Amino acid sequence: MPALRQMKREGRKIVGVVAWDTEMARIADRAGADIVSVGDSVGMNLWGQSTETEVTLDEMLIVCKAVRRGARRALVSCDLPFRSLQGGADAAVSAALRVAGEGGAEMVKVNGSPDTVRAVVRAGIPVFAEFHGGKEIPAEKLVEAAKRLEEAGAALLDFRHSGPVAGEAVVRAVSIPVIGGLGGGPWLDGRMRMAHAAIGYAASALDSKTESYANVAKISLDALSAYAEDVRAGRHLKGQRPA
Repeated sequence: MPALRQMKREGRKIVGVVAWDTEMARIADRAGADIVSVGDSVGMNLWGQSTETEVTLDEMLIVCKAVRRGARRALVSCDLPFRSLQGGADAAVSAALRVAGEGGAEMVKVNGSPDTVRAVVRAGIPVFAEFHGGKEIPAEKLVEAAKRLEEAGAALLDFRHSGPVAGEAVVRAVSIPVIGGLGGGPWLDGRMRMAHAAIGYAASALDSKTESYANVAKISLDALSAYAEDVRAGRHLKGQRPA
């Protein structure tokens, strides 16, 4: 965390990657990510669940352990799932202790009130606090919300749907780094992006016209189609030594 705060002071952008498995964490780590975040978005984006609220704490622990095995240099953060925050501050602290102790996370992502953030911080666990902006919310209110989270002890802020006006205002108003995923931009101290979105991993990328850094889905489709053809034709498989 001191290194991330130093990056903010020096104006160096923080690179955040959301990952859900060991191999992707290893790749993100090698690519130079500063933070690898274990997101509860795994339920919708990898497991086919209809909402992010379905993910359980036990499931998050499995994913967090996997990412922890892969990330050697980057800081590992893990989301506290929606259900773990519904029981109030005590439930959040209990979940955070498990995520840090069993999962190996160095900080936890909390989408909750300053009171919840304060309780988790008092338990000795750094907090990555999430809050949301939007065009209908005045920048002054968002600055106030960010300051309250900082005062509660948050070490890092995930400011979603920030926009250039409120985003810049919040970055100037707090001393802790402010990064953002959805609706973020270069006006923040850094960015957060799902690795699977950046590389075009999902099947939806096959027909997507949106520019991305790669289209792994298309590469995978071509490779598996070629594999199927070799099997049906009775040929030896590429990359497999003949017996």
